[in-house]
Amino acid sequence: MSYDSYHTSASPEPVEGDSLAQLLDEYLPGVRLKRGQVVRGTVLRVSAEVIIIDVGAKCEGTVGGREMERLDPEVLAQLKPGDQVMVYVLNPEGPCGEIVLSLARAQLETDWERARALLEKREVIELEVVSSNRGGLIVQLGRLRGFIPASQLSPSRCVPRISDPSCSEVLAQLVETRLQVRVIEADQERNRLILSERAAEAHQEEERRSQFLASLREGEVRRGRVSNLTNFGAFVNLGGVDGLVHLSEISWKRVDHPNEVLEVGQEVEVTVLSVDQERQRVALSMKRLEPDPWTTVGERYQAGQLVEGRITRLTRWGAFACIVGDEAIEGLIHVSELAEGRVAHPKDVVEPGQVVTLRVVRVEPERHRLALSLRQAAGIDWRAEVPMTRQQPQEGPATSSFGGALQE
Repeated sequence: MSYDSYHTSASPEPVEGDSLAQLLDEYLPGVRLKRGQVVRGTVLRVSAEVIIIDVGAKCEGTVGGREMERLDPEVLAQLKPGDQVMVYVLNPEGPCGEIVLSLARAQLETDWERARALLEKREVIELEVVSSNRGGLIVQLGRLRGFIPASQLSPSRCVPRISDPSCSEVLAQLVETRLQVRVIEADQERNRLILSERAAEAHQEEERRSQFLASLREGEVRRGRVSNLTNFGAFVNLGGVDGLVHLSEISWKRVDHPNEVLEVGQEVEVTVLSVDQERQRVALSMKRLEPDPWTTVGERYQAGQLVEGRITRLTRWGAFACIVGDEAIEGLIHVSELAEGRVAHPKDVVEPGQVVTLRVVRVEPERHRLALSLRQAAGIDWRAEVPMTRQQPQEGPATSSFGGALQE
């Protein structure tokens, strides 16, 4: 091989543009930074004019000029070589090739990140009120100034409307107090940080409610206070949550409206039927704390026995009646057992509240059913009847009417 050929093959080709930058990246250690990036660095030197910080790049970064003026004097006085700090990259390639950094901007970015995290997590924090204006309160979150509108303060503070001249005085009295608040808006581009005491209270109440629901166990007995009455039942406050006692769970006796046996503010004892954590609902019962009268109904009533009943309600297939003196037991008088012949509607024969003599047709304790007949007791005074132990059941087509009636 000739000298010329060897010299030609061994000579490196010229390197320009991106190729040069690529070679520098390969042979010079360090990371490449971007404008607006927040990174961690180590303080190398601190003076009155400049702070030198190692950010792991090919050259050190500097904090100087106006960025030094933006620093809190107390923070600057405490900085020393070796401290770990977060810095904001203003320019990755300054006029002299240095990396231009900002400590103040990094702190702001960190505070905005915290604000966004608080908003996402719905976390409640405590902040001090630093000032007020006619519309609300000013709080400090790190280096950020947040605003609590007067409408977002707790209802318990009874703050007047902002149009009321006394509103400013009430708000001024809250300066230097500490409030439990929650971030409800964090818009860095618009420099809007809005907080709410009202939302914080609602969130805390929701957490307390969830914790209380988690503590409830099905079948346990609790004491509570009636908080509201509705057509479908009664709400009972157990101390941390309201539970519903459905109309059918208030008493073994028939109840048309809760106000017949309960009143708001009354203290009652209930048993927990079910807890729905997802929907945050609790089903309660009052009657389950009392013996089920249907378990012994077979001992008190037998087919063929005459009883005195009070008509409670009418349906198209018959009339319901409770036993006088044993109102928890309600039976059905099928329309075919109301009178001889065809009856178009039970209202043609009986009416609610009417007391009549009835004959027991069939007893079904396990199904909570009692079949009664007015037709078979027509013209008979139930008190003149011989004891039921000596009574023989009457035969006839009416004895099977109760089961069929409920299937219509």
